[in-house]
Amino acid sequence: MYEPIRMPGPLFDEIAAGGGSPEAVAFLVRGERTRRLLLLRELLDFFDADPSVLGALESRVIWPVLQAAATRAPEAVDALLLTPQVGSWLAHMLRRLHGTASGPPLWADAGQIAAVAAAAAVHAGTDAELLLPAKDAAVGLPALGMVRLPGPDDGAFRTVRVSVSGGTLTVRAERGPDIVVAPLSEPESAHWLPVHRLDTGPGTRAVQLDDLDPYRDLDEPIAPGRLPPEELRAWQQLFRDAVAILQRGGSGPGGLRPEEISRIVPWQARNGDAVLPVPAEGLSASTGDAFASMVIARPGDGLALAETLVHEFQHSKLGALLHLFPLLEDDRSERHYAPWRADPRHLPGLLHGAYAFVGVTGFWRERIRDTGADPDGRAAFLFAMRRLQTRMVLRTLATHARLTAPGLRLVTRLSGTVDGWLREPLEPATVARARAAAVSHRVEWRLRNLRCAEDDTAGLVEALRHGAAPVPGGGPLVAPGTGRGYWQDDRARLYQLRGFEADRSATADELLVAGDTDAAHAAYTEQLSGTGPSDPHALAGWLLAHTARYPPDRRLLARPERFAVLLGESPPDRWTRTARWLAGGPVSR
Repeated sequence: MYEPIRMPGPLFDEIAAGGGSPEAVAFLVRGERTRRLLLLRELLDFFDADPSVLGALESRVIWPVLQAAATRAPEAVDALLLTPQVGSWLAHMLRRLHGTASGPPLWADAGQIAAVAAAAAVHAGTDAELLLPAKDAAVGLPALGMVRLPGPDDGAFRTVRVSVSGGTLTVRAERGPDIVVAPLSEPESAHWLPVHRLDTGPGTRAVQLDDLDPYRDLDEPIAPGRLPPEELRAWQQLFRDAVAILQRGGSGPGGLRPEEISRIVPWQARNGDAVLPVPAEGLSASTGDAFASMVIARPGDGLALAETLVHEFQHSKLGALLHLFPLLEDDRSERHYAPWRADPRHLPGLLHGAYAFVGVTGFWRERIRDTGADPDGRAAFLFAMRRLQTRMVLRTLATHARLTAPGLRLVTRLSGTVDGWLREPLEPATVARARAAAVSHRVEWRLRNLRCAEDDTAGLVEALRHGAAPVPGGGPLVAPGTGRGYWQDDRARLYQLRGFEADRSATADELLVAGDTDAAHAAYTEQLSGTGPSDPHALAGWLLAHTARYPPDRRLLARPERFAVLLGESPPDRWTRTARWLAGGPVSR
């Protein structure tokens, strides 16, 4: 009998506030271990009920190998079962058996259990004789590497017989002599590709840089994609730089102990990636199935990598907490504003985003005055902007989400963290630029993603035509087709830069950011006259310039989609009059 897992309140509160001591993170890892064992038990029950799932590979042979290894080296086998490679495979395999995922021949997916058993035997130094699945003349060992076999890469799946003894693996090749490798110590060779390791410092665990495992992606299995030498060197240098930055930080929200990361998967473009919801250079993602693992497109510098590691590890912590506690109930309706997304989000996604960006906000707070990490002095601006945006999302969760008791405790603790940061003084000019950037993003997001209901549109148009007071209207609707494209928040980048090139005419965005609102207003009007009022970026800029010229009209920014439906009712030289009418201000100048 096992006692139920009970998380001490102080450890929960550490995680709920956005941070987490080594003890608190270790508790989450303990919960992940229990979850992996439960999933493994469910999988073995499937195999017992239908042995044909494994084809020629028999669970009655595989399971004793795993048991013997766990008996001799329980810590090593525990560590193997906790690797992202095993976690992702387990979840994928169970989804396949439940009919919600696809992949290679079922026996080949299921046969990964034999590869796990072989890897366990290698770690424990026990003996084993097993059949393993192979594809394209390669046999993979989770979190260890890949054995390359003689023969063509023909895309076919086949079984390969292996034996393990004393930490050495022998592959009985169909063609040529047997291949013998020592996976725990052997360097890369013609027949052995070890998983790359990234150093985190003396006496600490290395981080895997995994370009081999078929289950390293977030969804379906993918082929190995060995990094070219120059790409590997670039990752190694970036990671060294990121570790140096993180080691200068604190232990609160936004801090990260690099050795707690388990794996980085370098993102590699594939067919269909043209419609990704983020640009490739800023892409990162993670899954609750693979704790402390993250897919990352190689960033430009160590600072960007350090921020991404913090961001994705926050997702891992919250994912592990969600495995222990239900935090909210929701129908997953995608209709809520997230300042870090181009598309509407459901409330569970909003909770994940808020938790991740508490970490990101804290990360930039730690970088203020760290000129070695942030020579351009961006940290104060990003801290100021992210604390505003994150607090807005936490307010949405507090007012719209059906939170459980642990969920309410989490949102309350996160809000307390951000509220404390909002009281920290910054230069007024920095705060003003950050606030303007946050408002700009929200206005453009609404114009791209929301629309007025047909009755509200008709009522507004009729009132404008007859000179009546604007009708209040109901709530907005999510625009059809939302979330299929990505838009870059160019104005936020300009607010961050604080200076522009002097040898050319300024753009409308640059005029707005520089405070020349009259010139910006004229430039946006000209732009909209040429492209039509359907350009959401230019229209958002026009509204921002207008409300800077007429501060009482700032209420327009709360529902900019209402103004958008009226642009076709009047020529550009009357748009200011229309905006003043909609805001309830005087229409004459």
